[in-house]
Amino acid sequence: MIKNQQYRLSVDALSPTFDTQKISKIVQSEINADVNFIGQERAKQALEFGLDMSMKGYNLFVMGEPATGRHTLINDHIKTVAKEKQTPSEWCYVNNFEDNRSPSVIRLSAGDGKKLKTDIESLIDDILDTFPAAFDNPSFQRKWRNIDKHFNQKYQTAIDLVEQNAQAKNVLLFEEKGTVSFAPVVNEKPLSDTEFSQLDESEKQHFYKIIDDLENVLTETLLELPQWKREMFEAQRSLTKQTIENALRPILKDLEHKYSAELGVVKFVRDMRDTVIEIVEEYLSSEAEAEQEKDRDEVDVRKVLEEQLIPNIITKQDPNNGAPIIYEANPTFQNVFGKIEYSSVQGSVYTSYQMVRAGALHKANGGYLLIEADKLIHQPAVWEALKLALKSHEIKMESPAGEANIVNASSLNPQPIPLDIKVILMGSRELYYLMQEYDNEFNELFRVLADFEHYIALNDKALYSFIQKVKVFAKQHNMSLNTSAIEQLLHFSFRQAEHQHKLSARFADVLELIGEAQFFARKQLTSKTSDALQQELILDKQHIVEALEAKKVRSGQISESFLEDIQEGQILIDTDGFQVGKLNGLTVLEIGDTVFGTPARISATVYAGSTGVVDIEREVELGKAIHSKGVMLLSGYLGNKYAQGFALSFSANIALEQSYGHIDGDSASLGEVCTLLSAITQIPLNQGLAITGSINQHGQVQSIGGVNEKIEGFFNLCEARGLTGKQGVIIPKTNCINLVLNESVTSAVNAGTFSIYAVENVDDAITILTGKQAGVMSSRGRYPRDSVNGIAAQRLRHIADIVNHEFGE
Repeated sequence: MIKNQQYRLSVDALSPTFDTQKISKIVQSEINADVNFIGQERAKQALEFGLDMSMKGYNLFVMGEPATGRHTLINDHIKTVAKEKQTPSEWCYVNNFEDNRSPSVIRLSAGDGKKLKTDIESLIDDILDTFPAAFDNPSFQRKWRNIDKHFNQKYQTAIDLVEQNAQAKNVLLFEEKGTVSFAPVVNEKPLSDTEFSQLDESEKQHFYKIIDDLENVLTETLLELPQWKREMFEAQRSLTKQTIENALRPILKDLEHKYSAELGVVKFVRDMRDTVIEIVEEYLSSEAEAEQEKDRDEVDVRKVLEEQLIPNIITKQDPNNGAPIIYEANPTFQNVFGKIEYSSVQGSVYTSYQMVRAGALHKANGGYLLIEADKLIHQPAVWEALKLALKSHEIKMESPAGEANIVNASSLNPQPIPLDIKVILMGSRELYYLMQEYDNEFNELFRVLADFEHYIALNDKALYSFIQKVKVFAKQHNMSLNTSAIEQLLHFSFRQAEHQHKLSARFADVLELIGEAQFFARKQLTSKTSDALQQELILDKQHIVEALEAKKVRSGQISESFLEDIQEGQILIDTDGFQVGKLNGLTVLEIGDTVFGTPARISATVYAGSTGVVDIEREVELGKAIHSKGVMLLSGYLGNKYAQGFALSFSANIALEQSYGHIDGDSASLGEVCTLLSAITQIPLNQGLAITGSINQHGQVQSIGGVNEKIEGFFNLCEARGLTGKQGVIIPKTNCINLVLNESVTSAVNAGTFSIYAVENVDDAITILTGKQAGVMSSRGRYPRDSVNGIAAQRLRHIADIVNHEFGE
């Protein structure tokens, strides 16, 4: 038998090694909370460029997968940048007194919005304190009485003239409650209705004529009475308005002077003057008080003034916070662009400038807005409106297309707000290229790509950053980690990256693992002391391992079911002995967040014919394109390897037995060619070995994915049946750098009870599997007669002769 020591990997090659001294030194160093990035230098440079680029269109698209920590890293980095930026202005909507359906917008310095609102509230207090008290002023009362007196004098003079005329004709004039009437006088005594009825008819007619003439005189004399009243009312209104203006002028002037640097506020104060006068005149003047006394229906004047004057501060800024950073988790139209609320008043829909609500664009204006791209593209109206806002550099509040209704038809049209913002979209690589291809405006607006890598090359800087971020997280949760725990976390990250020199960018999974390990550490501490919750926890390697094992148990039902089926013989897998045309391949199953490896038997049969290699999986439409490609390469390999001197002609069937789902990937092609060679040569293969790897037409073995899960899947089966020392796995040599195996496998390899072989070509694999030399072609173009390749060439030539002989006959 051939010794396979040259292909066997040592235990040191099965997992990464650590510089314990270097790790320990970083663990014992001071915590550095300023570390934002672990690696990701390319993304960091792109962020620095994009965030500092002031030209329009340099918004950012952050490319990376979820859970890689991109959101946290971006947010931490932007916070550092934002602190150095100037705090943006505040914005508020105020009543447009000329058109209340189009509220006006005012820009305010950071922190001034609250002050303005307080000052307007104080203005309302001053108005209510001033009125109606201003009308009790003696000067106002005197002028009011003079106007009233002037009217009464005119009226009384007219009445006196009529009364003198009546007296001359023995008729008395009566005036009662604003009504003028006449009564005949006989013997210097006015007659009552009864006495008048007792007069003879001629006297009656005499007085009728006189009274009728007097009424005509009265009408002609008081013909200008309505004009006199109008003049009186106009004079009174003018006096009232002048009094209001004089009382308001110093109040408004003080407010104008205070905000003289804010032109928008000055204009607002000047525009409100006429409206305030109208409100005071309507509700707080002498006439208004008289009307309220009559109707007993008092109006809340403060509420009326507040509805007209109080500004709606839609964005608030702290002057010390720098630029705002807003993350919009649910980018609906209203959440991004704001909304106009409505209320129902006696069955009617009502809205006002005070019911305008800010969206994410308003809140992030002057700063940074972060949005998940995949959520955004599910809102087509939002995406189109966002592009328009970025191009026009203003936020316009309007209803999205297709949502017009009665409410929207009678809605407000607020004045647009100037927009100065950096939008940062976060999405996958596929989505970025999809948006680039199908949206012509995408490149124009998002010119900076920050590409977050899946893996981080391990160097001193990355190691330092990794440990520091772990320490910061641990401190926030009242715990610490020793060196062994850190090494186990690094091993976990290497395993996720499937690389001995690269960490996984999914740092969130590391933090999750620490959180789960905390549970086991606290549980252990609780059993020793009752005040465990107050003590700082110290995590070590064992706690991390327990957390990993617990997670494996929680999600391991399916993998355990596969193992049980193999143990019970439901799935046929041999782990010892030799068989012809049979071999253990290795597959990886991914179900949800559960990933595990399991062996699968590869079988092949060969017979005389001309159909070539038939992929049974493809024939029944279970084999997908890449798997079928791997099988089709076998014919090219066999022809190139053995049939240079004759026409290759044979029939063979290859299948993955007891597979009932779709199969993809070419990682079984190495196992398939070895199985096919066994079937051709009738040389048995070692069933204690499993194999994985893809090949090209020249027989070179190529890398595959999931190498760690595949090895551990076969190891678990062998361990369950009992390790014999003859079991192992064959992998591509190029996958050695991807080995990050668990401690169970490395311990078994170290003890010599399990082996892992690395091969470069098919000949290496067939040598290990058969225990025979594969054979090297001589200068004459022939393989040694007793070698595997020599027997294969002879057998293929023999089958070709049979086929050709049958065809010739």
